[in-house]
Amino acid sequence: MNKQVLADFEAAWVPRINAYLDEQLQQVSDQDQLTAAMRYSVLAGGKRLRPLLTLAVLTAFEQPITAKELRASVAVELMHTYSLIHDDLPAMDNDRLRRGQLTNHVKFGEDLAILAGDALQPLTFQWLADSQLSAAMIAQLTLALAQATGPKGMVAGQVADVTGAGIQLPLAVLQQLHREKTGALIHYAVVAGSIQATVTGPIQAALLAFADAFGLAFQIYDDILDVTSTPAAMGKATHKDAQEHKNTYPGLLGLVGAKSALKQALNQAQNALKQAETLSQRDLGLLAAFLTYFTN
Repeated sequence: MNKQVLADFEAAWVPRINAYLDEQLQQVSDQDQLTAAMRYSVLAGGKRLRPLLTLAVLTAFEQPITAKELRASVAVELMHTYSLIHDDLPAMDNDRLRRGQLTNHVKFGEDLAILAGDALQPLTFQWLADSQLSAAMIAQLTLALAQATGPKGMVAGQVADVTGAGIQLPLAVLQQLHREKTGALIHYAVVAGSIQATVTGPIQAALLAFADAFGLAFQIYDDILDVTSTPAAMGKATHKDAQEHKNTYPGLLGLVGAKSALKQALNQAQNALKQAETLSQRDLGLLAAFLTYFTN
């Protein structure tokens, strides 16, 4: 795994993703306050991990990235931002900081924050629908995203997170919670790349095994940072999980056990990528480079 490979890919694409989001969201509504609230959270920064994963799959499989692929690939960031706005609400995690700035409901009020999230969700599907990709691809992407974010995906995971607070969940249940809450949208990001690059069958299955292991590692890593990092480094409050009696890997397994679980998830991701490389006869070093995220 080469950390510089990921750094170079981010340097090439994150500014382009940010510029695209900025441009496309300038006239997104005829309600100025709604436009401002939507832009505030979408343009607040962030890793842009999910669109980067999609674009990395396209790059690895030599699929040219035109305006069509860019629009369809960046759309997921709108859905991700909607989930963060609603996750931060007083009725949910009641967070005041996100990406180093005030959360949407603190800045604009709870009512407008809810509506900004409500607007970003359908706008995601609008960008897929008007991307000018083939009708078959648009249908596949739409179905995959709806499944990833709906009542058996991200929303189900959020419900499990909220209702499970104060109850120690078994490890298998905690893993399922995070497969839905965090992993489902990462899974979708790799699905979106494979659909657009027409990667199917066993190769796609291996890529999705990588995505699922990556998503699990991402959540474990985030749980560890909540214990070990600072608000300045994270751009959000830390130590909140324990205060709110949320189920986390350090809480269930201890810090040493959580780090061991992280290592196991990373090994699974590496093995899945090796299988995908063998099946596809392609160099997937770019995707492997994403695993260096966990060495920060």
